Amino acid sequence: MRIAIVGIGDIAEKAYLPILTQLEEVELVFCTRNKMTLQRLAKQYHIKQVYQDYRQLSHVNVDAVMIHSSTASHLEIASFFLQLGVPTFVDKPLADNAFDCEKIYELAQKQQQPLYMGFNRRFIPLYKRYFGDPQSTLPDTSLLSLRWEKNRHNLPGDIRKVIFDDFIHPLDSVNLCAKSNLEDVHLSSQFKGTQLARIDVQWQDGNMLLHASMNRLHGITHERVSVGFENRAYEFDSFMTGKCLQDKQTFLLQLKDWTPMLTAKGFTAMIADWINVVKSGQMKQSVIERNLSTHQLAEAVCQKVQTKLSGSEQKRRY
Repeated sequence: MRIAIVGIGDIAEKAYLPILTQLEEVELVFCTRNKMTLQRLAKQYHIKQVYQDYRQLSHVNVDAVMIHSSTASHLEIASFFLQLGVPTFVDKPLADNAFDCEKIYELAQKQQQPLYMGFNRRFIPLYKRYFGDPQSTLPDTSLLSLRWEKNRHNLPGDIRKVIFDDFIHPLDSVNLCAKSNLEDVHLSSQFKGTQLARIDVQWQDGNMLLHASMNRLHGITHERVSVGFENRAYEFDSFMTGKCLQDKQTFLLQLKDWTPMLTAKGFTAMIADWINVVKSGQMKQSVIERNLSTHQLAEAVCQKVQTKLSGSEQKRRY
């Protein structure tokens, strides 16, 4: 299987290449605009075919493409390969707005090609063990609550960039039933000047309470997940260890010793799932719906927060 890697930035180099280059069934083709990066990585991984322009790949017989370029370029590059009839992986987010996301998926459907989203947190093995199949939109019916926090230190930023490039991770992680709008959603936000400093989104689905949170003015960069069942709770402060609280006792949870960090962060299982999608040429409809709904929900959140900021600025003027 020949897979083209388009756009080799920090995440692609650190999280994807160490796994993909170890797969015996996969032959890689590198494409990135940075000539020095291209030469360095081609030498390191013994890659024979390298390109600086993704359009050159139309003349290369690839079985799939993985896009790790900037968010702003996703629509253009993904559309190019889908029109060629190539199964396409795009690192999250698919776009920085729901409208482009819908447009790309319409093209994928028209071309009958799988369009895969790189949400590695759906595949974290320690979490998967205690609250179900990460790719299913139908969670364990006994799940009562799920709270996902992803915090940053001193990093307030542009509303749309924060929500689509970063907050989309916790938002998608609690979006188990593919919610796509703000109906019955409680949203709160804080600003530092015109920059988004904190965002909290929570809603109830049946008997399940769901909460995604991000504080960009936190004391440290930190991720925390809390899961609740009847008289049983789980708390995770890392991808490697956690706690189970049950029968008035606390039990330590941890992955096996020597579990690789990229496996603990879900990248190994996600890439294996992607390879299976390429082989089959198909994706579950429930996964497609969740991918779309998460971006639609992020768009609704973004517009609501922007409206709130505009209202606050008008009040200050008067």
